[in-house]
Amino acid sequence: MADKPGRLVVVSGPSGVGKTTIVREVLKRTDCGFSISVTTRQPREDEVNGRDYHFVDRAAFLKMIDNSELLEWAEVFDQLYGTPLQPVRQAVADGKTMLLDIDVQGGMQVACKMPEATFVLIVPPNEEALAKRLRGRGTESAWALKHRLTKARHEVDAAKASGVYNYVVVNDDLETAVREVVGIVQQESRGK
Repeated sequence: MADKPGRLVVVSGPSGVGKTTIVREVLKRTDCGFSISVTTRQPREDEVNGRDYHFVDRAAFLKMIDNSELLEWAEVFDQLYGTPLQPVRQAVADGKTMLLDIDVQGGMQVACKMPEATFVLIVPPNEEALAKRLRGRGTESAWALKHRLTKARHEVDAAKASGVYNYVVVNDDLETAVREVVGIVQQESRGK
């Protein structure tokens, strides 16, 4: 065990807000570790088991739930996604700062199991900017876009009202948002 425990930094936000891009940049600019999620979905063509996700079947995932092996988990479009608890706890015990890139629902679950974590909420500058980003993906029907925007509004409102999130970062300019999150990670790592 390290002289000082590490830190868990949870980065959350609605779909399309840029949290994954921000987390990737923060990982490049810091010595943080990254928790690899487990999922029941099939790997995409460019994904590697153990690098992008730990790919398991549904029975194995359900066993992880039953054995309390997950820090958080959710079912999304009939697929299960979760964060293995032990690697995160071990890394923090070893003095490492770990980043989690998860949705707001997952962030709330983590807050129940590891309330000492730092929680960063990434938000768009406004709903129009988020709609533009989602449209830019070219993967959303008009109905799906409307649904995602409504869900995003509810997620952000719930996250802000929860009192769980220590920081709110507006992703209006990617570089500025990345620098802000790097600063939060460095500050929290020093303060551990």
